Amino acid sequence: MIRAGVVGATGYAGAELVRLLSGHPGAELTAISSVSFEGKPLSEVYPAYCHLCDMVCGTQSEVVEKSDVVFAALPHGLSQELAAECYANGKVFIDLGADFRLENETEYKEWYGGSYVHPDLHALAVYGLPELFREKIRGKKIIANPGCYTTAVPLALAPALRNGLIQKEGIIADCKSGVTGAGRSPGQKTHYPELNESMSAYKVACHRHTPEMEQSLSRVADAPVKLTFVPHLLPVNRGILATCYAKLTDGATMEQIRKAYHDAYDSEYFIRLLPQGREADIKNVRCSNFCDISLHIDSRTDTFIAISAIDNMVKGAAGQAIQNMNLAFGIEETAGLKLFPPAF
Repeated sequence: MIRAGVVGATGYAGAELVRLLSGHPGAELTAISSVSFEGKPLSEVYPAYCHLCDMVCGTQSEVVEKSDVVFAALPHGLSQELAAECYANGKVFIDLGADFRLENETEYKEWYGGSYVHPDLHALAVYGLPELFREKIRGKKIIANPGCYTTAVPLALAPALRNGLIQKEGIIADCKSGVTGAGRSPGQKTHYPELNESMSAYKVACHRHTPEMEQSLSRVADAPVKLTFVPHLLPVNRGILATCYAKLTDGATMEQIRKAYHDAYDSEYFIRLLPQGREADIKNVRCSNFCDISLHIDSRTDTFIAISAIDNMVKGAAGQAIQNMNLAFGIEETAGLKLFPPAF
């Protein structure tokens, strides 16, 4: 059994990791930590876990000591020293934060205001979006786990870009997120009277996930790709709906596009390409590691529209992290993740 530990287990992504790891056939949850709730059982923080996970939150060092793989569910800026400790002790380190996602330190400084404390570790780190970069992830020790928008948008656009069916300029990603994406710490925009019966845009054209999405899309297209990204907050707990717009290249048809997507994704367990005429819906992926994608063309304007739906806490965080763990340890990639979405 793989011994798994979670640093930051009382945040939403950390708690979701605990839930999923508890049902993993090849992994055992051996230690958890939390600065805010050290010394308290997780079931006291999340009563839903009563008698299911009464593990006491310990220290970060205890997690490293007791684990073969350490998941860091921490805000950006807090993972680099932990990664160094894990690497020195031969542990696999999977970072759900942003510290290892960007390849360019200049971009990291610009968007996150930090620097690379251990450049040698950044050189070893791989970006963990399995459906696009699987072979780079296998057997690696430091894995940067993509977040929610940075999973939903590249998966929606990658086959069309890779096959030259859409233009690289003028791409728009119009995305909506459930409120868990904002984290567990309360704020005015996530206060119930502000959020209920509302939907609003935020961080318009300046969200930190922008360069990360452009990095993945540029890698797929083998050329620079820029996009306009506008996120919105939905009054729901879970889900990301990414509606992506791009201009078709001359002569591109829906038949060619659907073939490109089938070729790319038919063998991918966690990607469901929807039949023509259906639209991706966050309800149909809730609590699962699936990404649903629907494809559309506005023939009046020669615009391609790809819509993807994921659960931001699973495929957009904890589920994808476990998918990366499975790849790192060479076990079945779907292990512990074959969860049906609730039907209603």
